[in-house]
Amino acid sequence: MKKIITTTCVVLLTISQYACAPLIIVGAAAAVTTATIERRTPGTVIEDQTIEFKINDLLGKDEGLKETARVRGTSYNNIVLLTGETPNENLRERAASIARKVNKVSRVHNEITVGDRKSFGRGSNDTWITTKVKTAITSEKDLNPIHVKVVTEKGTVFLMGILERDEGQRAALRASKIKGVKRVVKIFEYLD
Repeated sequence: MKKIITTTCVVLLTISQYACAPLIIVGAAAAVTTATIERRTPGTVIEDQTIEFKINDLLGKDEGLKETARVRGTSYNNIVLLTGETPNENLRERAASIARKVNKVSRVHNEITVGDRKSFGRGSNDTWITTKVKTAITSEKDLNPIHVKVVTEKGTVFLMGILERDEGQRAALRASKIKGVKRVVKIFEYLD
């Protein structure tokens, strides 16, 4: 690690004569910092992004789902969370089946509800709740917010990550105290 940082610093100092050097320095520092505190391997982080892209692409191309449903896949450490709404149980299960077939997916949590597609107003409220939960987790002592992924659907907050049990409990407690949160679902992998 010391060699990587030293090499990075030498390269950055060499480049520093250019106007874009501050951006490169900030970007490199963020990458080094994230890599040292992220509990997933860099390969797994990329796999999660790929899994999300593939699932959401496949869901968007499925004729039955794209016409009548609103479904989203989120991946953390190759574990997929499906959220959204379908008009019937058959489409709910079809979405889960699609997600399970994507390469590298180890498990699927199907939290899709059966009902009408949600309104935009409810979606923006979910976004606001997610922001407040992330902020609350950031202020929790000895709990790194990078270790917790937050997804909100109709007031239900889903927490994903790789944590110690105590960290998971504290993150869930913080989330449960946010105005507008109806329920907190923990989808954690525990280190202890």
